[in-house]
Amino acid sequence: MAELTEAPCCAPEQHAASGCGCPGDAVATAPDATAVRERVRERYAAAATRVTASDPGSGCCGPSETFDGGDEVFGAALYALSDHEQLPDTASLASLGCGNPTAVAELREGETVLDLGSGGGIDVLLSARRVGPSGKAHGLDMTDEMLDLARENAQKAGVENVEFHKGYIEAIPLGDASVDVVISNCVLNLSGDKPRVLREVARVLRPGGRLAISDVVADEDMDAATRADMQQWTGCIAGALTHREFVSALTDAGLTNIDIRETHRVHPSAASAIIRAQKPST
Repeated sequence: MAELTEAPCCAPEQHAASGCGCPGDAVATAPDATAVRERVRERYAAAATRVTASDPGSGCCGPSETFDGGDEVFGAALYALSDHEQLPDTASLASLGCGNPTAVAELREGETVLDLGSGGGIDVLLSARRVGPSGKAHGLDMTDEMLDLARENAQKAGVENVEFHKGYIEAIPLGDASVDVVISNCVLNLSGDKPRVLREVARVLRPGGRLAISDVVADEDMDAATRADMQQWTGCIAGALTHREFVSALTDAGLTNIDIRETHRVHPSAASAIIRAQKPST
């Protein structure tokens, strides 16, 4: 993601103390959903532009971001070498996620997959290969620059069973019960209306369909200043739900078999996790 115009991202040595946002930039209240969406859109657009200019940079929640001693916690480094070898470099460089949801989604031949916030297309392209020619992978993103990059990456990779849509994850432009699996990579935390996103997920999933996402889960004691900071919000930290809040939101959306497992720390007050759930069969 790109830098904010009001304040630059912290240097790597500052991440352990403050995540992506720099200390002292917090505001009194959390930003509203419209402000969050626009700031996220700006950052994704700039990230796509950097990749196509062969200068990916780092940025908050950007490729190969490090925390606490240099461990890579965001970006393309979280994918296996075999995944990288299947894709154009620009798909890997544009990865801004905190995990690898395709590795845990247990995708099957012939399934239809939807990736929320598909960015440069890395998870859509990997999913398309896993479901094979009889399946299909959809990507949803609100940023024209990322959609252009993803379509270009699909063409470079020679992957045809994909389709990219422009839209918001709070209003998924697909029909009811139209997909078998919903994935996303460090995207839900960026939404200003997470319960609505999860209701949309439940709507588009077929009976028995699965949710398998990588996302940031906040500690219960995350401080108010971190949560209020716009820069940390668009940097994948401040907007994160706690474990308890995730379970509640998933349950309220009608999803069951909820499983949340921490994978690695991304901030002193947050961790990356794999979140799985299922739509009841009947």
